[in-house]
Amino acid sequence: MGSSILLGSFALVVMMAISYEPFQWMGVNASEVRITCYHHCNQTFESQELAHKDEYKIYGYPYSTNTRRVLAVLHEKGLSYDPITVDLKAGDQKKPRFLSINPFGQVPVFLDGDLKLTESRAISEYIVTVHKSRGTQLLNYESYKKMGTQRMWMAIESFEFDPLTSILTLEQSIKPMYGLKTDYKVVNETEAKLEKVLDIYEERLKKSSFLASNSFTMADLYHLPNIQYLMDTHTKRLFENRPSVRRWVAEIIARPAWKRACDVKAWYHKKKN
Repeated sequence: MGSSILLGSFALVVMMAISYEPFQWMGVNASEVRITCYHHCNQTFESQELAHKDEYKIYGYPYSTNTRRVLAVLHEKGLSYDPITVDLKAGDQKKPRFLSINPFGQVPVFLDGDLKLTESRAISEYIVTVHKSRGTQLLNYESYKKMGTQRMWMAIESFEFDPLTSILTLEQSIKPMYGLKTDYKVVNETEAKLEKVLDIYEERLKKSSFLASNSFTMADLYHLPNIQYLMDTHTKRLFENRPSVRRWVAEIIARPAWKRACDVKAWYHKKKN
C-alpha cells in the first residue's frame, strides 16, 4: 500500500512537471497555447457559477466613478443587485456606521453573502471571474500573449490614465458640485500630461479596435467613468482631436450597459433600504 501511494505521488509530480514544458520539447512556443492551469481552475469557477445566486449588495453612490465602474460590469454580465446609498455629498462615507463596513471610508463596498470586497477593480474582476460564461466576455486569457496584453492595458489605465483623469474630473466636475472653485492651473498642467498619454493611445487604437484587442474588454471598461465626466468639460477636446481615440470613446460610451450604469434614477428606483 505504501509503495503504491509513493508511485502514485511520483506519477502526479511527473505529470505536473510535464504539463509546464511539453511545448518546448515539441518546438512550439508556449505563449501561443491555451493556459492549461487557468482553464483547469476555471472549471472549478464555472461549477461555482452554476450554483451561484444573484444576491449582491452594493454600498455606493450613483455619481461615484468607482461605483459606476462596478455597475458597468454587473450590467455587462446581466446581473441584478441591491443598491445601498452612501451619500458622499452628505459625508455618509465618514460616519461610524459606514466606517464599520469600510474603515477606509470609500465606495463601493460589494457584498456577496458573507464575502465583502472593496476597491472597484478588484470587485470587477471577482464578478467577471465568477460569471465568466455569462454576458460580455470581459477577460480574455486564451493565451499568455492575450493575457499579458490585456493585463498591461488594465495597468496602464490604473497607473497612467486614471491618476490624471481623476484630477481633471475632480477639478472640473466634482468641485463645482460642492460649490468649490476649479483650479485651472492644475487643469492646464494635468492636461499637458494627459496629452502625452493620449498620443500613445492614438497610436495603439490605429492598429486595434479596442485597447487590448479587437473586442471590448475590461481594459476599455475601466476607462469609462472618468471619460464620461470629461466629455462635459473643456478636456473633451483632447479626446476629440485624436481620430482613433475619438472613435474608441464614442464606441465605449455608447454601450447599453454603460448607459444603465450612469442612470441615477434607476439606482434610486432599485433602492430597497
